[in-house]
Amino acid sequence: MREPPPLAGDFVNGGVSYWLRDLGLSGGLSGGLSGPRRAPLPGSRTADVCVVGAGFTGLWAAFYLKRARPDLRVVVLEREFAGFGASGRNGGWVLGELAGSRERYAAGHGRPAAIALTRAMFATVDEVVDAAAAEGIDADIVKSGVFHVATNAAQLARLRAMVAEDAHWGWGPGDVSLLEAAEADARLRVAGGRGMAWSPHCARVHPGKLARGLAAAVARLGVEIFEDTPVTAIRPRSPGAVKAEYVIRATEGFTAGLAGHRRDWLPMNSSLIVTEPLPQRTWTSIGWAGAEPLGDMAHYYMYAQRTADGRIALGGRGRPYRYGSRLDAAGRTPAATVAELWRTLVRMFPDASSTRVAHAWSGVLGVPRDWCATVVVDHLTGLGHAGGYTGHGVATANLAGRTLRDLVLRRDTELTALPWVGWRVRHWEPEPLRWLGVHLLYRLYRLADAREAGGPPRTSKVARVADLISGRLSPAAWWRGR
Repeated sequence: MREPPPLAGDFVNGGVSYWLRDLGLSGGLSGGLSGPRRAPLPGSRTADVCVVGAGFTGLWAAFYLKRARPDLRVVVLEREFAGFGASGRNGGWVLGELAGSRERYAAGHGRPAAIALTRAMFATVDEVVDAAAAEGIDADIVKSGVFHVATNAAQLARLRAMVAEDAHWGWGPGDVSLLEAAEADARLRVAGGRGMAWSPHCARVHPGKLARGLAAAVARLGVEIFEDTPVTAIRPRSPGAVKAEYVIRATEGFTAGLAGHRRDWLPMNSSLIVTEPLPQRTWTSIGWAGAEPLGDMAHYYMYAQRTADGRIALGGRGRPYRYGSRLDAAGRTPAATVAELWRTLVRMFPDASSTRVAHAWSGVLGVPRDWCATVVVDHLTGLGHAGGYTGHGVATANLAGRTLRDLVLRRDTELTALPWVGWRVRHWEPEPLRWLGVHLLYRLYRLADAREAGGPPRTSKVARVADLISGRLSPAAWWRGR
């Protein structure tokens, strides 16, 4: 029988994330946040741009619009409070990787366009770092790159293939490098590590500090942010609580809660735990002096960071999807998921087994049917949206915000020419097919990981079938990889 994870005496499950709790905030859905909340919308408003959602996408869009045109009347409406959703619940990776399929973007717009989007994502990491510094936002940002570790032969083969494929898509020698086991151990010791890839295009961040600091910066620019203000419907240029020339939907994983959008993006659940601070002797053993975010090459993957106050925050898939695209906005994590994340942590870092879990929480991210992110503004209706980041939202939301600015202002720029602009995909299947499909996929991914452990140096066919069914892999790519 597996032992339950050791929990801190003040262990918290759900409510706000550790990142927001670290700022002295507490509470959950529909009220209860300690400290002042911004007032709800007091009555009708007229604006040039109304942004629905005060996460990273909405806040960056408002930020760049107001900086470009200080005379614009910009209003942000938020059901809870700024940073409540995925922006305040993620793993803290400002990752310069594409939120979508390079092959799919290239099929629609050509390979150079797909490569241009990749390079724009690389540059976005520095844009976030520089913008935070310029606004005086101290978000524990450290730009030292990102590690991806392989812990079995199949993962190592996949890691090497990934680096080779990146080179085909415009990644130069300075964009990614392979580290064999001994070289990797000198920087970060992961038990059972066979090798790592390192890329400089990532920064660690405290997402709560970034989200709350960005909201404050947006407010200083003169943008009105109304919290505790649910939006139930969005209609083109029609009377309502807020009438605006443009309405930007920036609701990501919460999009399914809007009328008419239940099947647009699937709200995928992700869960995290964070430990108590580790003693210095443990850090001396582990290494990780650069605080690079860490991911692995498993299909049922994990993501982690070393926090500024010396903890390990580690996340992965828990209960991946709720029937009917329902949301557990309270963010409580099942005990079995907490235990599984803990086992992953101590398997990778055995020296951390003497610490305890301080906080567990969950959140949702938006997944399009083809796993490709998008930015859209329709000038005929005045409606726009951005999202579908599939877990890459901390950086991608910034690029989306700048692109939304240019689209709303009708600027013809390099950003508006990127292939994700105007990208549209079909809806997810109706229930019960959606629920059955998602849960089947994650069972297959777990089975594939089990088969690869100690197995031959090749990706399990089970995982490739799951990739094809999920839409993450195009039929052409699947056929070539058979």
